[in-house]
Amino acid sequence: MAIRINNIKLNIDHSEADLIVAIEKKLRLPFKKVKDFEILKRSLDARKKDKVIFVYQIELKLTVDEKKIVERINHPDVQMAKPKKPVLKLLPGNQGLQYPPIIIGAGPSGLFAALELAKHGYKPIILERGRDVERRNKDILHFWRTGELNTNSNVQFGEGGAGTFSDGKLTTRISDSRIDQVFHIFVEAGAPKEILYEHKPHIGTDNLKKIVYNLRRKLIEMGAVIKFDSLVTKLVIEQGKITAVEVNHQVQIPAQVVVIAIGHSSRDTYEMLYEQGVKIQGKPLAIGARIEHPQQLINEAQYGKFAKAPQLGAADYTLVKKAGEGNDDRASYSFCMCPGGVVVAAASEKGMVVTNGMSYFSRASRVANSALVATISTQDFKGEDPLAGVRYLRKYEKKAYQLGGGGYKAPAQKVDDFLDGVASNDLENIPFRPTYRPGITPTDLHLTLPDFVSESLEKAIVEFGKKLKGYDTRNALLTGIETRTSAPVRIPRKEDFQSENIEGLYPAGEGAGYAGGIVSAAVDGIRVAEHLIQTYQRPREEVEEELFKWENISEQTE
Repeated sequence: MAIRINNIKLNIDHSEADLIVAIEKKLRLPFKKVKDFEILKRSLDARKKDKVIFVYQIELKLTVDEKKIVERINHPDVQMAKPKKPVLKLLPGNQGLQYPPIIIGAGPSGLFAALELAKHGYKPIILERGRDVERRNKDILHFWRTGELNTNSNVQFGEGGAGTFSDGKLTTRISDSRIDQVFHIFVEAGAPKEILYEHKPHIGTDNLKKIVYNLRRKLIEMGAVIKFDSLVTKLVIEQGKITAVEVNHQVQIPAQVVVIAIGHSSRDTYEMLYEQGVKIQGKPLAIGARIEHPQQLINEAQYGKFAKAPQLGAADYTLVKKAGEGNDDRASYSFCMCPGGVVVAAASEKGMVVTNGMSYFSRASRVANSALVATISTQDFKGEDPLAGVRYLRKYEKKAYQLGGGGYKAPAQKVDDFLDGVASNDLENIPFRPTYRPGITPTDLHLTLPDFVSESLEKAIVEFGKKLKGYDTRNALLTGIETRTSAPVRIPRKEDFQSENIEGLYPAGEGAGYAGGIVSAAVDGIRVAEHLIQTYQRPREEVEEELFKWENISEQTE
């Protein structure tokens, strides 16, 4: 039995002793009666700028009868904790599985599907088109320094997926018991323990790189096989059923079950799937730019007089503007806000500019950035096939590359010039150093955005300035173009998680249109893996190494 205490409110500079005193007051008992306690959640209440506080939720056990204490207190803030649901034991199914499951993609969905399968003895094979995180990190740094892009090892592709080079946010809108499982796996792999209770947890790219490495080691220890530089170039489909996958146009690996967790930027893989008859659907998108402000401005807007309090860290925000009356006044919103972060070059195709945001765990860059995007409907694509959205995004990414002057420099514009409809000729008066590398080119972002997007973003900036003081400062900076807020397609699946028209193909995660972020993608990967475990028997213990002919697979070339 345990007691759950809600609404413990403390000043931001409180000590552990203050927390103990607050627990005593709620319980009306001396703390020596507490056997042990755990922080379940800590959130920040900054609604009153003159009184910013932390709010705790605590679960504890006592040396005395907890139920009697709760009945005596008789207050909604002190209740008996609901018993945790027992973890259901997954029993292997009865369908035969001749070969180990193949997972395409080593992002959150693919990795967590692989972890669940490996834990239950299925020894999955993970095929990742990009490189391991160590080599990938070097390739990305080289790109940011020189503008020389590796199209298979970049911010989008490689071990850990796109989220590895982001802020590492662990917030999610889904409600699923597996979320707790994901968080504990992250902590076991080296994530800060506070992610287990912080209201808006994040890991940071510096921690994520270490965590991804540790997850790989764990997978290998459990018998999984991970192959990098391994682009799946073909699915062998016979009579509507998966029978093999082709790697790097060279080797075919026998397959009965394939989890496709490719992430939202694998456009060439989408094209391959479409050409082979896999059912794919287009879906709405969003386009915009990254907007940068001094982090202190955001802190002051959110925390008031507590803006410099070290306990609060860098402030974030979430802003939404509803669509207006006209068809061209689209809904606009902030996305992937990175407090104390940087804007990064996130291209994955030659001759196209893409931006994203990234933060280290400390969030100490002194610059805040966020995507500012407007919605794009499928009617805007002017194409009937499901890849019309991909072509639409490429069109504007190419414009951004040309406007930036080549070399993956990004077009940028001061907010005052953007609102006035004139090109920026310089970046004077910007109160911070722009963070995008390999560099930016002052210009007119209207030339790389659809007209209705520009108009919607102009209105959003003004409206957001009313909600968040200083957001519409004319010395903020816009850097384009932001196009990777979500997958441009959905690979529809049935209730058993299989593709609607290809037996043995299991779409998963953000790239298949079933997640939106690190946690939801990881959860979806676990869900797919659980179904596979409950459907199929474990493959035979030993699989002949020569069957897969790994030695014949060379790195894919650009």
